[in-house]
Amino acid sequence: LQHHNVFSYQEEEQVLYVGETDSVTKIDANTNRVIEVSVTLIAGVFSQPTFISASWVERENDPENEKIYVFFREKNSDHSPDADPWISRVARVCKTDVGGSKRFFQNMWTSFLKARLVCGFPDESLYFSRLQDVYVMQAEDCICVLVFFFFQCVPNSKLLPRAIINVVKDHPEMVAWVHSLHYNSPFYISNYNYTKIAVDRVQAADRQMYNVLLLATDTGKIHKVLEAGTEPFIISETQLSSESTIQAMKLDSKKKKLVVGFSEKISIVDLQQCKKYKNSCADCVLARDPYCAWTTSGYLFSAEKDLIEGSKRQLDSLTSSRTVHSVPRGVPFYLSCPIQSYHAEYTWEHEGRHIPCLQMHSNCLHLIPSMARENYGKYDCVSREKDYTKTLKQYQLMEQEGSDEKKDKGFFDHKLNDALRLVPQLKWSLIQTLVLWEIVR
Repeated sequence: LQHHNVFSYQEEEQVLYVGETDSVTKIDANTNRVIEVSVTLIAGVFSQPTFISASWVERENDPENEKIYVFFREKNSDHSPDADPWISRVARVCKTDVGGSKRFFQNMWTSFLKARLVCGFPDESLYFSRLQDVYVMQAEDCICVLVFFFFQCVPNSKLLPRAIINVVKDHPEMVAWVHSLHYNSPFYISNYNYTKIAVDRVQAADRQMYNVLLLATDTGKIHKVLEAGTEPFIISETQLSSESTIQAMKLDSKKKKLVVGFSEKISIVDLQQCKKYKNSCADCVLARDPYCAWTTSGYLFSAEKDLIEGSKRQLDSLTSSRTVHSVPRGVPFYLSCPIQSYHAEYTWEHEGRHIPCLQMHSNCLHLIPSMARENYGKYDCVSREKDYTKTLKQYQLMEQEGSDEKKDKGFFDHKLNDALRLVPQLKWSLIQTLVLWEIVR
């Protein structure tokens, strides 16, 4: 999609429908030859539109009722201060529509209708009016049923009486709005700025079918989100680029690959990244990834787990060897452990105390501004998710002998633990957290 153009390719007929703001032209995909004169949209049905995508919805048993859906947003004709500047819409045209008769409406759509797409909180009159991207799942129990009652197509649009065509001309917009399945609120709300979407249909080890949303952020990341009943669950985050934004995505559902296009490169994401769970059945279960499962012999692509609730069993922690640091008194020091799941709660345990984790990027930190007698001893970084507790890192801080003398002579290696460099960043992170808390409160 570029600017105001939308495209719909029909592989069986090998033709390309090229749509602009006021017309659609049928082109031979092999020779680039124009097959039919462009069909023009009825004047006045659009208001400065920005087209998002077009989709041809097939009906194998009823080809005469196949339709082309166009998703777009347009300027709101209501310029009052309370009105949204943009309105998101879906329009449909019968695939068999070739315009009216030669006497009237020749080369103009006779089956065009548009409706407003609504997503938001109706009870609060709060709506999201800027449509960003669309993914259509070709399934009889999905979009075909949802829009089935919009209209019925006719085999030959040129035989329609002028009275019927005048109705389409004078009333191109439907009165009823198209609401989301989750009527009272959006399915998923996030602080991320998502730019592209694809949806895969996956059969998990429990033999149930699940929708997995693949969302591209404006910072070059891909979020894999499970539709767990009526709730979203973020399975994973994959950073593909930190320098450019994602321009396009194409899903290969059969191979379970996601092709991601940037301005300077193309990346292929394997959706079956099960090797990351190879060391822990618990991590596999808690991830709730329908692409992966666990057996007695290890992970595999596709032992049974409940994807909606996750595991309820208490699983053994995977403890690591304890790392020992010899630190002089009076110097700053910090401890770090990796955040493996953003659904878990992380704490530092020290001498019977539970110390909250200070999150920075993908790490859980514990900052000690100045080492004192009470700061020495054993530290455990512990994550808790549902009924599962796991020890991720273990440290022991020992007082360095003759610490005051060595500290004065500069014997302590700050490259090993540069806590002083972290202090300004941590202060800024705390200020941001406090400001956000005041705004929310």
